[in-house]
Amino acid sequence: MKLLLYLRSLCTGRTILWCYLIWYLVFAVLYFDPSPRLWLTSLGISAIIGVALVISTTSSSDGPVKLDRWQTARLFLMPFCVSSFAALVKGQEFLLIFSPKWKENLLALGLCAAFWLGVKLLKRSL
Repeated sequence: MKLLLYLRSLCTGRTILWCYLIWYLVFAVLYFDPSPRLWLTSLGISAIIGVALVISTTSSSDGPVKLDRWQTARLFLMPFCVSSFAALVKGQEFLLIFSPKWKENLLALGLCAAFWLGVKLLKRSL
């Protein structure tokens, strides 16, 4: 029930962020590479960029800005996803974030659309 209440309370921006994650996960699964080097490099980039993002979002001339734990987690998760996505699809002839295989794009888009629709239906029913 907590999950349903959470999904019902999602604003448009967070729904979009969940769709970004769905898109990433589809291609991370389809193009998975077990190479520890790839994942450790992505973790390193995530740590470096994540710290910089935390500093840039919490530092203010009016004093420190408090982030909640999920905001902070996203600041580290996004560079991890970007760097690992780029490494996973390198040489696969992607155009930006789109696979040259239209069925893969449809799968990711379909899952995002299903998630979006599910959130919209929950907002109307609960």
